[in-house]
Amino acid sequence: MYQQQPPVPPAPPKPSAVKDLFNGAGYFLRGLGWIARRPGQWLFGLIPAVIVLAFYVAGLVLLARNIGALARGVTPFADDWSEGARETVHIIAGITIFGAVVFVALVLFTALTLLVGDPFYEKISERVEESRGGAPPGPDVSLAVSIGRAIKDAVLLGLVALAFGIVFFACGFLPVVGQTVVPVVAALVSGYLLTGELTSVPMERRGLLRRARFARMKANRSLSLGFGAAAFVVFLIPLGAVLAMPGAVAGATLMTRERLGVPPAYPPAGPPSPPVSGPYR
Repeated sequence: MYQQQPPVPPAPPKPSAVKDLFNGAGYFLRGLGWIARRPGQWLFGLIPAVIVLAFYVAGLVLLARNIGALARGVTPFADDWSEGARETVHIIAGITIFGAVVFVALVLFTALTLLVGDPFYEKISERVEESRGGAPPGPDVSLAVSIGRAIKDAVLLGLVALAFGIVFFACGFLPVVGQTVVPVVAALVSGYLLTGELTSVPMERRGLLRRARFARMKANRSLSLGFGAAAFVVFLIPLGAVLAMPGAVAGATLMTRERLGVPPAYPPAGPPSPPVSGPYR
């Protein structure tokens, strides 16, 4: 006699989008708290961030010294305008160029720092997991494969950030919208990309590579945006990206362990399974 499988229990309700935004920011703060209680881990995680920062400072200083020439170069249409209008356009262009570069730089800072400091942040992430009950075994891949994968991810992320940066640069010339809405949208996009980078270490430990990682983030979009937006705001503070990077990795690990890296509690609803012969097991 055939025996039907028991009905699938309903999935627990997901938090609201607004609540998940705050939950995501909360994970970032929890990560900062975890690292603050372990100053040795914080100093350990500063090493790669300081190395990347040195190159960034040189690049941004060079950009700042030449921002006037760049602004004039991208606004040739204003050469025949009155002096006041021409200078206004040049100022807007300079601010927009610098903002677009900072947008791309912040995303790439995280990617490059994680690439340079992979052994450092892998160890911090592992210790976060151990403090919460144990870390899952890492993937059985060679160091060369791991580095190659990280470089590929960094290049793809850089291209995506560059594409968005060009769009935001163009939209920056729109009156009012370019100075209000565009920066907010840029912060959210940058934060989402930051979340993708910061969760790479604990996600890959669970066998979730780039596509699977962003699929989990898409399923928890508000959570990911909340975490990334908090990281973006802190990273905008001078030296914030350097000082907060170890805490950001710790927070991303906590969020992955508790939310993003956890498979659905119940299988998705669908047509009933066909009856099976023999006793139900």
